[in-house]
Amino acid sequence: MWTARMSSGPLRLLFAITFLSWLIPGLTQAAARTAGTASPSADAASTAPASRQALRDDAQALWQLLDYIAVDYGGAVAEGRVVSAQEYAEMQEFAGLVLRQAAALERAGGGAGSGRPVLVPLAEALAKAVREKAPAETVATLARRLAGEIARRFSLTLAPTRVPPLARAAALYRDNCASCHGETGAGDGPLARGMEPAPIAFTDLARARERSLASYFATITRGVEGTAMPGFGHLDADSRWALAFHVGSFAFPAELAAEGRRLWARDADLHEAIPDLQTLTALTPADLAARIGEERMRAVLAFLRRHPEAVTAHSAASLRVAREKLEQALTLYRAGDRQAAARAALAAYLDGVEPVEPLLKARASAHVPAIEQAMAAVRRAIEKDEGIRALETAVANAREQLDGAERALSASTRAGMWATASAAFTVLVREGLEALLLVVAMIAFIAKTGRREMLPYVHGGWIVALIAGFATWLLATRLIAISGATRELTEGLGGLLAAIVLVSVGVWMHGRATAAGWQRYIADNLKRVLSRRSAWFLFFLSFLVVYREAFETILFYVALWSEGQRTAVAGGAAAGAAALAIIAVALTRFARTLPIRAFFVASSWLIAVLAVVLAGKGVAALQEAGWLTASPIPVLPRIDWIGLFPTRETVLAQA
Repeated sequence: MWTARMSSGPLRLLFAITFLSWLIPGLTQAAARTAGTASPSADAASTAPASRQALRDDAQALWQLLDYIAVDYGGAVAEGRVVSAQEYAEMQEFAGLVLRQAAALERAGGGAGSGRPVLVPLAEALAKAVREKAPAETVATLARRLAGEIARRFSLTLAPTRVPPLARAAALYRDNCASCHGETGAGDGPLARGMEPAPIAFTDLARARERSLASYFATITRGVEGTAMPGFGHLDADSRWALAFHVGSFAFPAELAAEGRRLWARDADLHEAIPDLQTLTALTPADLAARIGEERMRAVLAFLRRHPEAVTAHSAASLRVAREKLEQALTLYRAGDRQAAARAALAAYLDGVEPVEPLLKARASAHVPAIEQAMAAVRRAIEKDEGIRALETAVANAREQLDGAERALSASTRAGMWATASAAFTVLVREGLEALLLVVAMIAFIAKTGRREMLPYVHGGWIVALIAGFATWLLATRLIAISGATRELTEGLGGLLAAIVLVSVGVWMHGRATAAGWQRYIADNLKRVLSRRSAWFLFFLSFLVVYREAFETILFYVALWSEGQRTAVAGGAAAGAAALAIIAVALTRFARTLPIRAFFVASSWLIAVLAVVLAGKGVAALQEAGWLTASPIPVLPRIDWIGLFPTRETVLAQA
C-alpha cells in the first residue's frame, strides 16, 4: 500500500511509534507527579514555601497524636477509674502536649479561617476531659473533633486521590512489616519478642474498631516516636495507602467479604454512609457500626478494605472530591499561594472528574463539556491572576455544573438495566466507529490491489490492540493506578501520533487519486507495492488507531461494570459488537464496488477528516492534563465527536 517513494516517511513514523510506545508511560507518570495528583496529605505540598510546609508537618504530627489519644485512652480509664496508671500518665502528658502544639499553631496563624481561635478551646476541653477521667467515648469525640478542625484548617487531605494498588500490598507488608507484626498481623513476628511496647496486633478487633485507615496511613508515614515503629515516608503515597488498606483489613476476615459485596450491591443506604474514598479512609469501624450495625459493618469493611474500587464506581464519590479540591484552590488563592491553588484546581479535574468521566459520558454526556469548560475557567482565572471575585464566580459555576451532572447521573442510575445496556451499546459503537472506518479502508485497499496476503497484518494489528487494551485494564485495576493525568496524556499523545500518521497516509493517497497517476505508480513500483516493510506499517497503523479507542472504551466499561448490572453491560456490549460487525461488512462491500479513483478520493477525504478529529481530541486531552494552555474562542461551538473544541490551540493544530 505504501510505496518506495513514501518508504522513508513510514519508516520514520514506525520508529516514532515504537519509540513513543516506550516513552509514553514514562511521560505520563512524570506528568502525574508534576501535576501532584499522586501524593496526598503533606506530600502534595512538597513545593510549598518552607514555612507553610513546616506548619503542615506540625499539623500532621498533631493530627496523628490526637488519633492515638482517641484510640488508646480507653486502655487507661474505664468507668471513671484509672485501670493503668502508666497509660493514664501518658494520656495526661499527651493532652498537655496537644494543648501546647495547638497554641503554637494558632499563634502561627496558619491555615484557612484562622482568625477565630478554635484549636486552643478544643484542646483545653480535651485536656480537661482527660484530667477528669471522662468516658472514653467523650475523649475520643473531642480528640477527633480537634483533629478534624486541624485537617480542615491546614488542608490535610487524609485520603488517597485514587484507588491504591492493593495487588502489591501483600508484598509491601511482607518486606516491611511482617518481621514485627507477623504474617497474619497478629503482632507475633520473629522480631517481636522482647519489644517494649510490643508490636500492635492488627487482628485485635476491639482496637481496630477505633482506627481509621487515615490513622494507619499517618502512622506508616511518620512512625511512632519512642517505639520500634519507624516511618516509611520513603515509600510513595500509593504504596503507603496500599499498606494502610492491607493492615486495616486484618481484623475483618476475608470470609466476610462475599457477604459485604452482596450488601454493597443491594443496599443504597450503604452508599450514603460511605460515599467516597475520603469517607472510607476517615471513618472508624465504631462510627460505621453505630450507623449500620455491628455485623453489617464487619462484612462491609471486609469487602471495601479489600476492594476500595467499589466505592469509586459511584459518581458522587469522585464529584465530591472535585468540590473539595475547588474549595481548596479557592482557599489557597485567598491565602496568596497561587501556585498551590493552580495545582489544586488541576487536581479537581484530574482526581475529581476524570475518574468518573467515562460514566458521565456514558450516562450524562451532555454535562461533560460544561464541566470541562467550567473547570478550565477556574484554572484560567488562577493562571491569569484575575482576582478573587472572578475566581469565586468561576468556582460557583463549576459547582453548579457538578451538581447538575450528579442529578443526571442519579436519575440515569435509577432507570435500571435498560439504561445501562443502552449506555454500553452507545459507548462501543461511538468509540469503535472511528477505528473501524480506518481499518475497513485499509482492508478494502488491500483487496483492490489483489494483495490479500497482507490482510493478516491489518487484522493482526487490531487484534493485538484489543489484547493490549484488555491487558491495560488488568494492569490498571490490579497492579497499578492510572491517574487522571495518565489517562488524558495517553489519549492525547496517542491521538496526536495517530493524526500525524494519517496525514502522511492521506497525502500519499491523494497523489494516487487520478487514473493516470495510479497507472504510472503501478508501472514504476509494481514489484515494490506493499512490501514487507509496508505490511508492518499497516500493522502498526491498525494497532495505534484501535488501541487508542480501546483504551477509552475500556475506561467506560470498567465504570459501567463496577455498578453491578453486569448482565446489562454484557448485553449492550454484545449488541454494540454486532452493530459494528454489520457496519464493517456493509462498508467493505460498498468499497469493493467503487472505481479505483473514487476509492482513493473517498479514502483520502476519510483519512483527512479522521486526522483532524484526532488532532483536536489529542490537543484537548493535553489541555485537560495541564500540559497545554487553553485560550477560549467563545463564538466557536464544542462538538466532541468531530474533534471541534472552542480553543485557539485545538483549532491551530487542526488547521
